[in-house]
Amino acid sequence: MEEAKVTEVPHLERRVRKQKEPMAILKTKLSRSLSCSMPRVKTTLTGLFPVVLWLPKYKLKEYIWGDLMSGLVIGIILVPQAIAYCLLAGVDPIYGLYTSFFANIIYFFMGTSRHVSVGIFSLMSLMVGQVVDREVYMAGFDLDDTKADGILNVTVDSDSSAVNLTMGAFGMECGKECYAISIAAAMTFLVGIYQVLMAVFRLGFVSVYLSAPMLDGFATGASFTILTVQAKYLLGLKIPRHQGYGTVVVTWINILSNIQNTNYCDLITSAICISVLVAGKELQERYKDRLKIPLPTELVVVAIATLASHFGDFHRRYDSNVSGAIPTGFIPPKVPSFGLMPRVAFDAIPLAVISFAFTVSLSEMFAKKNGYTVRPNQEMMAIAFCNIIPSFFHCFTTSAALAKTMVKDSTGCQTQVSSIVSAFVVLLVLLFFAPLFYSLQKCVLACIIIVSLRGALRKFRDVPSKWRVSKMDAVVWMVTMSASALISVEMGLVVGVVFSMLCIIIQTQKPKVSLLGQIHDTAHYEDMEEYENLKSLPKVKIFRFQAPLYYANKDFFLKSLYKAVGLEPFLEMTRRRKAEKNAETLAAKEAGRAEKTNGEVKVGLGSRELDLHTIILDCSAMPFIDSTGMQTFKGILKDYKEVGVTVLLASCNTTVIDSLRQGSFFGKADKDMENLSFYTVHAAVRFANDRAASTSELSNPVPRELPSWDL
Repeated sequence: MEEAKVTEVPHLERRVRKQKEPMAILKTKLSRSLSCSMPRVKTTLTGLFPVVLWLPKYKLKEYIWGDLMSGLVIGIILVPQAIAYCLLAGVDPIYGLYTSFFANIIYFFMGTSRHVSVGIFSLMSLMVGQVVDREVYMAGFDLDDTKADGILNVTVDSDSSAVNLTMGAFGMECGKECYAISIAAAMTFLVGIYQVLMAVFRLGFVSVYLSAPMLDGFATGASFTILTVQAKYLLGLKIPRHQGYGTVVVTWINILSNIQNTNYCDLITSAICISVLVAGKELQERYKDRLKIPLPTELVVVAIATLASHFGDFHRRYDSNVSGAIPTGFIPPKVPSFGLMPRVAFDAIPLAVISFAFTVSLSEMFAKKNGYTVRPNQEMMAIAFCNIIPSFFHCFTTSAALAKTMVKDSTGCQTQVSSIVSAFVVLLVLLFFAPLFYSLQKCVLACIIIVSLRGALRKFRDVPSKWRVSKMDAVVWMVTMSASALISVEMGLVVGVVFSMLCIIIQTQKPKVSLLGQIHDTAHYEDMEEYENLKSLPKVKIFRFQAPLYYANKDFFLKSLYKAVGLEPFLEMTRRRKAEKNAETLAAKEAGRAEKTNGEVKVGLGSRELDLHTIILDCSAMPFIDSTGMQTFKGILKDYKEVGVTVLLASCNTTVIDSLRQGSFFGKADKDMENLSFYTVHAAVRFANDRAASTSELSNPVPRELPSWDL
């Protein structure tokens, strides 16, 4: 009864869908977008500023203590990190504090995640710093760490563009540090503009191409570069910053060549600070269930190291490199230099994509963990304005940071009110405590940066498990990591994306193919290589191709099909012609020896009975086909028909069927569709066997029995 139901499924009629004309669709969208009404204005404003929806519903008694605690902890962590990451960004420490302050406030108004911590991120700082160093070097400034006294008047021709800046806020020409933050601010403004355009045109799908293994490899490779760039500070070496590819290799060669010039004061300080920071991190991880708040190890190290450097006068006595004067208050806002933007327009693209990808992925991850939803497009707008608005206040590119977001989640954060608390802590430092960091050694900041890389560098321990789970993901990780570390961070991103896409193409070029066998007494069929006790059908071959059929894998599809069914039509036709020719030659020789055939020669000797009469193509794992795939189907249908083998299709989805219908695969008006395409493999098998049986009866009719009479 079950088999009868399978074969008696009627041919389904496709639903007719009326498609609107493109102009009508465009007019409708324009009318919706350009219409103005109070409800629409209210919806737009609440969508752009989600804070007006959730802040009135804020549960003060339930949320306030968790938000205060997490905000204070993040603020304490932010201060030393904001100062330290400016070493990576190539700008003065004050600009790191500005960036952390403005980013937290803007995300409070525009973000949809309750837990994400937006601000300075080591990877973003490194990518900004590489561009800043390049442009500062091309402008003729010295890249050493000593600050140039006075104001420089620089006019250098580079790529047919002159560098001659004037700091509008103060009416004076721009020196090295001013030029560096001008480059960073111009690029940050462009990053925000790119992200707004991505949000408007719904280009968030770009982040889909940034796979998790690729991002992990990229972060690990960039961590090597960060560690290398900071290594000279640990040793107190004054070596030039390398520009171009191979930063890791060239920098380590320079470090080893100048190792005899190590500043022992910085070396001893670095060893002590790293030991204390690592010990604090290990204690935090080991007793994280007992500790209600994270240990403020960085702040303690910064405080003690600053006091030791100040009272020990390390800068004058041992020539130790210190942070220098950090002014209090805010510098007047300034419009980013539009003249510098063409120089960094291309560099801002990877920054925009990476910043958005990290922010959205972290938002969705912690939203899922805590049981709420975020809006990815609004997240893109939020991080975009976290770059656009601060660029007017001498800030550089920001992003969500995993480590600080995890700390917020673990310290009881409930809403983005914690970001306001963190911004307040940074504001106190900006207004009152910034000058206290004058004597802080740069090697201490480098230690904070390097210890923060432990999580990324520990990814090496996951490589064996990645290899066991997916060799392709492990290879993507290793290639991206190597390119990011050995070539450059930007090229590592490009190599990672391109290599990931090539891996997908390779997987579709040579996918898994299989012959199917029937599960006994059922209407189901499975791979005969993977399962035991499957029944092979006599004179019917069922072939499954587990990938889309398109121009790149057409040849592999044909070779796999010929090998699986054991019959290649061209070779079979060639064999038959050769056999017929041999038969004619043999018959002619026999006729010459003895004229018994009276000139009649029969050439039936060249034919042979094939061991199959039908090939069924299981298309259930074939999501789509292109025009080349459609022509391939046409070709195998024609070629196998010439050798007496029927080709049937089974389990085609509507996309494949539409492609075949557009190519007239089923004949005029799809007249042969019911005889070529079936909803299930079993229906195709029943049809093939029934037709073979009827053909056999026609070619070999059973003789009727004559009645017997008694004579």
